Amino acid sequence: MDPMDPMDPIDPIDPSEPVPGVTANSGRGPLAGVQVVELGVWVAGPAAAAILCDWGADVIKIEPPAGDPARSFQRMFGADMPTNPVFELDNRGKRSIVLDLASADDRHRAERLIERADVFVTNVRADALARLGLDATTLLARHPGLVYGHITGYGLAGEDANRAAYDIAAFWARAGIAALLTPPGGTLPFQRGGMGDHSVAMSMAGAICAALYARQANGRGQLVSSSLFRQGVYTVGFDLNMLLGWGQHAAIGDRRVMGNPAVNNYTAGDGRRLWIVGLEGPRHWPPLARCVGHPEWIDDERFATPLARATNAAELIGLLDEAFARKTLDEWAAIFATEPDMFWAPVQEPDEVIADPQLRAAGGLVEVPDEWGTTTMIATPADFHGTPGGPRWVAPRLGEHTTAILAELADADPSG
Repeated sequence: MDPMDPMDPIDPIDPSEPVPGVTANSGRGPLAGVQVVELGVWVAGPAAAAILCDWGADVIKIEPPAGDPARSFQRMFGADMPTNPVFELDNRGKRSIVLDLASADDRHRAERLIERADVFVTNVRADALARLGLDATTLLARHPGLVYGHITGYGLAGEDANRAAYDIAAFWARAGIAALLTPPGGTLPFQRGGMGDHSVAMSMAGAICAALYARQANGRGQLVSSSLFRQGVYTVGFDLNMLLGWGQHAAIGDRRVMGNPAVNNYTAGDGRRLWIVGLEGPRHWPPLARCVGHPEWIDDERFATPLARATNAAELIGLLDEAFARKTLDEWAAIFATEPDMFWAPVQEPDEVIADPQLRAAGGLVEVPDEWGTTTMIATPADFHGTPGGPRWVAPRLGEHTTAILAELADADPSG
């Protein structure tokens, strides 16, 4: 998430009316009827609005004349590829209007769009919003029923409140995640794209829904905020709360010396890897010992208790390494299936994740309507079984709906 060039506002949609060019999905979703205006760039803000859109809200995306810089993902990752799947994930189903917020006329149009909206979502820095007159104080004074969702890098107060931040800085590096994933003397790991952005987006979507619920009771909107930094801190909250409560640091994982060898990763004979999750010693140690063909280890004095296994961890890990190397991962899967209390998972490569039948069974893939039929994409991570929603169309072209949205504004207020 970073500062964006000033962008212009967008028009709200009547969810009871079909969006031009949009094929209806299987359901309207729990947020049907909610109007959202998004002024977002890159990932965090647009992702929060995209989740609301999948849940049934009508989202108008305000873009500057040059477009959301996230449109450059197509060039950045795909070279000459004809589609932009990274941008699609966080922008499908929205309508795009181009507004130049440096223009007084377009700022007025943006304000009118927000006036008609239930929710305004942004990840633009607070000082830039204040210069545009789109800060929370100004908008909530004019539109007291508005829910104003603001994602920042480091929060709304403090000396870094207006500091620029992508998630790799505020979420990954500064919040401690990178350090806590690095063994002593090791090389810092790199974050995958959008990890912090998508995490904070889900928190923001939930916060916005809570604010909408509160508005039903008291009729008032409010500012709801979150930050990449705070989301990162919560992500490693186990470690940091332990430090606050006990003044102690949890050890950084190293598979060679794990205190509980039953919570560790191993390599099968075909080179594929697996993770054993035997967190509860009395419950999970006996099945593991039986599965690897050594039931005598259950009562072996070296391994019979959690303390003994921790004391002799290096030896036990070595023995387990030898055992797992004797069979393929598929063979181990069949053996593990005979033990109900054997908790484990394969360490899958991205191609394997996409091919995993459980991904589709769990609702992790969604078919997004497009002009040819549908495009398969990753789903946002929640389903509503009583009020199902889902993506209604692919991401809009830059400014695709500008004319239609401006016409709606004119129809709503011919004098304005």
